[in-house]
Amino acid sequence: MIIDRVVGVDLGGTAIKMGQFCQDGTCLKTISLATPQPANPKPVVEAIAQGVNQLNLDHTCSAIGLGMPGPTDKARRIAKKSINLPGWDDVPVADWLESQTGLPTILENDANCAAIGEAWLGAGRKFQDFILLTLGTGVGGGIFLDGKLFTGRYGAAGELGLITLNFNGHPCRSGNQGSLEQYVSIGSIQRSMGKEPAAMGKLAQAKDPVALKFWQDYGRTLGAGLASLIYVLTPEAVIIGGGISASSEFFLPSTLKEIERRVVLPSRSSLQLLTAELGNQAGMLGAAKLVWNEMRNEKDST
Repeated sequence: MIIDRVVGVDLGGTAIKMGQFCQDGTCLKTISLATPQPANPKPVVEAIAQGVNQLNLDHTCSAIGLGMPGPTDKARRIAKKSINLPGWDDVPVADWLESQTGLPTILENDANCAAIGEAWLGAGRKFQDFILLTLGTGVGGGIFLDGKLFTGRYGAAGELGLITLNFNGHPCRSGNQGSLEQYVSIGSIQRSMGKEPAAMGKLAQAKDPVALKFWQDYGRTLGAGLASLIYVLTPEAVIIGGGISASSEFFLPSTLKEIERRVVLPSRSSLQLLTAELGNQAGMLGAAKLVWNEMRNEKDST
């Protein structure tokens, strides 16, 4: 089957972003919809289907790639779990979307989709081995090893935000305690400062000393979490994305210093710490690329 255009969808807790993409990565049009609240599976899938049908009025798109906030099964058909969305346990999302749109659908973790996008046309394109960490409502992760997305035996590897940072720390919806997500997500900033990350960024831009100190401390915390990942994976690069990365100029210098303090040189030789380049399009673009990758893999296996 030849697929020239696809719909790439990035499902988030507050917004559903989707775009129509050509095979070279050109985005022809995008729309953004509010995620239904509460974000239960059926109304969310219905909203996605309505958005896809709206985006595909010209009937030129032949498939859907969908980035989900949580792991999917190995066959990329079922959403296995989402700790930040209610009721998302073993949901047959691909089947539901296909029945409502008539378009073949495949799923992948949303941070993995962002990593695919960055590897293709963004900050990861020069590297074979890199980590992408997305800092937002949750903290997602994507791992590229030897130029390929690593998802593990069951398709659920790369949940980097759920590693333990503090043994007796804040409880996490995953069942963990003191996970990295609990210290560098939007919720953690709201909890500690009573403000949104964007507001803290504006204060830092205005040289507010409290905000500048906050971001320095935030960067050190992030560096401590990344140190464990770097020791395990020894990547060429760590790429920081997600909405909080808009303030990266205020925290990445202290993140790098903390990594250099905690990680011995052989494990971080030539390591680059970068911000993602594709912004809000990374997840959509990667979801679209996922479709073409799957088509290529199917062709190669026949």
